[in-house]
Amino acid sequence: MKNLSQPDYASAISTVQALKEKFGSSWNNLNAGDAARMMLQNRFKTGLDIAQHTAAIMREDMAAYDADPLNYTQSLGCWHGFVAQQKMIAIKKHHKTTRKKYLYLSGWMVAALRSEFGPLPDQSMHEKTAVPALIKELYDFLKQADAIELNDLFRRKDAGEDVQDLIDNYESHVVPIIADIDAGFGNEEATYLLAKKMIEAGACAIQIENQVSDAKQCGHQDGKVTVPHEDFIAKLKAVRYAFLELGIEDGVIVARTDSEGAGLTQKLPVSQNPGDLASQYLAFVETEDITFDSVKEDEVLLKRDGKIVRPVRLPNGLYKFKPGSNIDRVVLDCVTSLKNGADLLWIETPTPDLEQIAYMVDRVRAQVPNAKLVYNNSPSFNWTLNFRQQMFKKMKSEGVNMSNYDEDNLMSPLYDNTELCKRADEKIQSFQKDAAVKAGVFHHLITLPTYHTTALHMNDLSQGYFGKEGMLAYVKNVQRQEIRKGVACVKHQRMAGSDLGDDHKSFFAGDKALKADGANNTSKQFDNEVDKVQLSQAV
Repeated sequence: MKNLSQPDYASAISTVQALKEKFGSSWNNLNAGDAARMMLQNRFKTGLDIAQHTAAIMREDMAAYDADPLNYTQSLGCWHGFVAQQKMIAIKKHHKTTRKKYLYLSGWMVAALRSEFGPLPDQSMHEKTAVPALIKELYDFLKQADAIELNDLFRRKDAGEDVQDLIDNYESHVVPIIADIDAGFGNEEATYLLAKKMIEAGACAIQIENQVSDAKQCGHQDGKVTVPHEDFIAKLKAVRYAFLELGIEDGVIVARTDSEGAGLTQKLPVSQNPGDLASQYLAFVETEDITFDSVKEDEVLLKRDGKIVRPVRLPNGLYKFKPGSNIDRVVLDCVTSLKNGADLLWIETPTPDLEQIAYMVDRVRAQVPNAKLVYNNSPSFNWTLNFRQQMFKKMKSEGVNMSNYDEDNLMSPLYDNTELCKRADEKIQSFQKDAAVKAGVFHHLITLPTYHTTALHMNDLSQGYFGKEGMLAYVKNVQRQEIRKGVACVKHQRMAGSDLGDDHKSFFAGDKALKADGANNTSKQFDNEVDKVQLSQAV
């Protein structure tokens, strides 16, 4: 998307020329064209500029989804700025636009990969400062991608090509980020302070979950403990106030509920009136009938339907929810969040079951018609097995003879080319579109894809490089593929900013500049081959 609030090349030159006239002869050695290039290559001066720009994009995309659910959005979780940069460069190359393509910042990956304590589980034990630091890093790398690509365009302009329209209507690699604040890292004041740092770093959308901060668990693990609605509403307000204080009026809050898989609560809220939120929350707590003589000293009791009952309490002091109450709790969580400042919902589910997601969303939409989801297409799900199991049941219900399949061994490669598995893969392929249309999913993300791709690629390279293939394992499976697929970082010096730096040196020092791009630069070995690939792709 063009950054409409930014000046084009001609107006930037006019601005610098006016400044030169204002400040007189001491500015004579400054070239207005060079300065304009540098102004355009860094269109976002602060993280707040980014947050404001990307929040507007998200709001526009949300309205487009409301008009047509096929306008859903997507993202991949990135744990390093370089990963995000290469992702967005690849998106622009293959899809010609960055529209509806976002970034996701996963608290799980911050804990596992970015903590100074070393690899940690997803339990909010990592430094809270690591989160805004990663947001800033992601955008630093995306802004560098802009600068490098714009610099290439200006080089083409200097060589006589008519690329002015591409410069003036340049589409940035800077896109919205949905950033995970976990359960807020403390009380509502702590949540507010961290949210401010995240927004100042560039976050336009903050995702917060209704777990207890000091007992937070990964959404796909056991032992989750939720908080009463009043506590969660306070944190939603804290995030909204942070957005407003910093001038991001259309910042986006994603309210996540872990109630589907959470069976415990730490607190029993105080009900002021029958049927209020606290009362509804307490109604989900499992209780047992008692006699007065059986009551122990210092026990907590509740009055329910005219009787005194004992809430079921574990030795650690946590209270249990009623079995089977999870879906009703999810619906109440979602409706309450949307009525108290949240913009989007996130429902953690045990499997990627479209019917289950749609059932919960339909119940929410009965009360809030425009409710929309951010959905975690999680690597914690065994997608192959889940969809093969779903398809097995479907085909069996259709009367298909399934005797050739072992229902307990559907992951077997022996079944890969069977009708069941082909149909299951088709359902995986269409899952995001189907969920967008049938289950209210506005944004689909994969939390940890780049964690897994890094591990997979290192597994494959290590197997070959340290084995019989030796150097061929790298050349054949990495470098040769980079060249033939036109991967930007095959010329890693350019990707790190070498060409950009050379041009800046020329602006600053003229002919005296000591530049890297001379005859002895080995990156020139790639020039002709990369140009051939780009030409073939253009054709």
